[in-house]
Amino acid sequence: QVHPVESGGGSVQAGGSLRLSCEVSGYTYSTWCMGWFRQAPGKEREMVAVRDSRTRTTYGDSVKGRFTISKDRTQNTLYLQMNSLKPDDTGMYYCAADRECGPMGWVSEADFNYWGQGTQVTVSS
Repeated sequence: QVHPVESGGGSVQAGGSLRLSCEVSGYTYSTWCMGWFRQAPGKEREMVAVRDSRTRTTYGDSVKGRFTISKDRTQNTLYLQMNSLKPDDTGMYYCAADRECGPMGWVSEADFNYWGQGTQVTVSS
């Protein structure tokens, strides 16, 4: 059973940084697609960043240039480095995983079957 577990969330002031981690246990596939999504209160869940085993990467428009997604090559651990945080970045951040994703320009939560419970990020002004 594939089981993502997020960590690293917290409270930070605007302009600060946080690094989220996601350990994905039970993953045995040779290919992978993993990503971060977030959901703010009263809003739909949105894609933040996705990366796959073919090194394709995509970011949501609102985080480009500020967030970086990466993956440990030896372990199934996904990271999200978040810099220059803004109050609009506040939300629950979810890690998602699956064997493959479709075209990066169209990646969405529908591409993923395995989800973590989320980690809260709060950015104050």
